[in-house]
Amino acid sequence: MSRELTFDGVPVLSRGRHRSPRKGACFMEMASYLAGEKWSDHPSCTHPLLAQLARMVNDHTSDAERSALAPLIPSVVGVGGGLRSGSEAEVRWAVGFVVAVAAHTLREIPEATQRAVATGLIRCEQLAATLSEPVPGIEELRAVLADVPRAESWARAFSVDRRISHKAFVRHAAPSMVSCAVDGTVAHASNAADARLRDLLEVGIEAALRLDDDLAPPTRVEAPSGALLGSRHGEAEAGSREAALEGAAGRTS
Repeated sequence: MSRELTFDGVPVLSRGRHRSPRKGACFMEMASYLAGEKWSDHPSCTHPLLAQLARMVNDHTSDAERSALAPLIPSVVGVGGGLRSGSEAEVRWAVGFVVAVAAHTLREIPEATQRAVATGLIRCEQLAATLSEPVPGIEELRAVLADVPRAESWARAFSVDRRISHKAFVRHAAPSMVSCAVDGTVAHASNAADARLRDLLEVGIEAALRLDDDLAPPTRVEAPSGALLGSRHGEAEAGSREAALEGAAGRTS
């Protein structure tokens, strides 16, 4: 039996997890709906690192500006899929993604956070050297670190004789770097945090799409077309999903 999810009124983007659309929706819960998956803020349609970035940006964005994130929701559906757990491609994707996100924020975040992020970037540099194929974007890493010489010096001293496994990087270090990038952006940006957070999410989406083109199998799911999502209701369901997306953006007819 096919699963159908209906709304009693259209949810507007809000902070945190929601048990059902009746309680509201966050960015990734709307992505799960567009993908035709079970309602969740951790859907399988999006790479976990990109999904983490989207959840954090959603939650840190002000209530007044969160609806502006809604047009980006279809862009994360089907991104980062098809990577085998434990594969070199999975590591390359994770390294490339966190390099793009962290490099975007490194120059502007507080120095204490710079040290943590710089250490993570040096881990990326070390891991990239162990892989059989180059990581997209890794060639820019040294120039980025050179812009924060004190943080780089501290991080390189800290990282001497310290190495990290591929598994530990993907499971622990990479998510920690995404968290530092978002938290540092919030701490630095103050009144401009909403715009900076959206910009950071856009950078993450663009990086993820480039990495998919370079590394991942062609498994991308288009949204919000009902036909492409495997819907039996075709255009009618596509219209329902588009209406839900408009509602998440706070638009009414």
